[in-house]
Amino acid sequence: MSQKVRVRFAPSPTGPLHIGGIRTALFNYLFAKKHNGDFILRIEDTDQNRYVPGAEQYIIESLEWCGLTFDEGPGKDKGFGPYRQSERKELYKDYAEALIKSGHAYYAFDTTEELDNHRKDHEAKGKTFIYNWHNRLKLKNSLTLSAKETEEKINSGEDYIIRFLVPQDEKLQLHDIIRGDMEIDSNILDDKVLFKSDGMPTYHLANIVDDHLMQITHVIRGEEWLPSLALHHLLYKSFGWEIPQFAHLPLILKPVGKGKLSKRDGEKLGFPVFPLSWETSQGYRESGYFPEAVVNFLALLGWNPGTEQELFALKDLIAVFSLDRVQKGGARFDPEKTKWYNHQYLQKKSERELATLYQPELLQKDIPTSITTLDHIEKVVSLVKERADFVSDFWSLSDYFFEAPRNFDAKAVRKQWKEDTPAIMKDLVTVLDGISEYTSGHIEKLVKQWISDKELSFGKVMPPLRLVIVGAMKGPHIFDILELIGKEESITRIKTALTEFIDN
Repeated sequence: MSQKVRVRFAPSPTGPLHIGGIRTALFNYLFAKKHNGDFILRIEDTDQNRYVPGAEQYIIESLEWCGLTFDEGPGKDKGFGPYRQSERKELYKDYAEALIKSGHAYYAFDTTEELDNHRKDHEAKGKTFIYNWHNRLKLKNSLTLSAKETEEKINSGEDYIIRFLVPQDEKLQLHDIIRGDMEIDSNILDDKVLFKSDGMPTYHLANIVDDHLMQITHVIRGEEWLPSLALHHLLYKSFGWEIPQFAHLPLILKPVGKGKLSKRDGEKLGFPVFPLSWETSQGYRESGYFPEAVVNFLALLGWNPGTEQELFALKDLIAVFSLDRVQKGGARFDPEKTKWYNHQYLQKKSERELATLYQPELLQKDIPTSITTLDHIEKVVSLVKERADFVSDFWSLSDYFFEAPRNFDAKAVRKQWKEDTPAIMKDLVTVLDGISEYTSGHIEKLVKQWISDKELSFGKVMPPLRLVIVGAMKGPHIFDILELIGKEESITRIKTALTEFIDN
């Protein structure tokens, strides 16, 4: 590519950013970085009625959390700003009027009421009202009014909009990097509004003008914009501008059934659909997901590397990403697979990092400071992390390392606690008390020797021991647990179980 690649992510600040939006940003980012290009953030806030305070900052924070740092955007002007469309609104009217002068657009004075009446009339006849070549010469616009009448209406302050004049009887040849070649009959297109009566451009005009002025080379966006491709193609031609290459990404589909993944799906099935929390909706960050796991699973929703590899760091994705491996069909969202990805990234992290993430929860529980040191937590984490998908899983997997069990699994008690168990446990206390080198390997050696000497079965000793130490039949190697909780605590737990709980 001789021309420098420049792509943009252009969300509207109308609420939280859906993960489909993050995936669009990710694919733009990967493509830009793969080709040593620029990734631009543009805020498309022309629809002031739908503007939501805080949404822009949410978008920026979401991108930053995912590691998708934009090269240009709000606060990072590289000579192509401003990057909020509301701050560029003075630009657009000139371009709309330039299209009128060149015969590619026209003023329309039809009121909302008049258009509604036309629609109702068409519906009554079983037809659909479309404002285009069929009827534009019968409606109230500068195509049917004289230049003088048009000027008088504008000068008198009468409301008007500017519509694009779609050419009649043209077969448009369009190309999409992902979907290939398409042919569209211009006669099925409507004369879209380019400039509204409130003095703001519509998405279509502002989008094309900004992409041209910001020298965007590739437009990578969601499938929902595919119906706009013909209009945008015509707009570029009407301005006489070079047309960027387009790529329309497949939808992210619901886990069950057809249709686009929605907030409601997440609420119903219990998983996030936003990168960060928004109002009452939980985000991936707050649900305990690592950003690199989110980026990884989003990358593989609709794209594949052509190999069996599933785990990719961001730099690895940049190296292998290409638009020709993006699929046309929708990508089904799998909540369980997202957990699998988080599990994989949790396993990759050092015990020290995980201990640092776990420590604040322990400090809130009034656990003695002697066992909430990072060194101690690190040892605990090393024993339980294989079973964890999230850092938030650690407490349920390791609570018994930090406090004695308050309850004992009733089913396990019935199965493991026999008539001779109290006597065996009392003898075991004596064995443990006599061990000077209280390490996992040494404890295991001496306890097993004692079991052999006493001619006991392991089933008589080990399951009840785990029950009194942990409270249930779970956890890692029991001798590792004994070492970490220490001799005094090990003996206390056995005695407590004998006197206060199980023996009664």
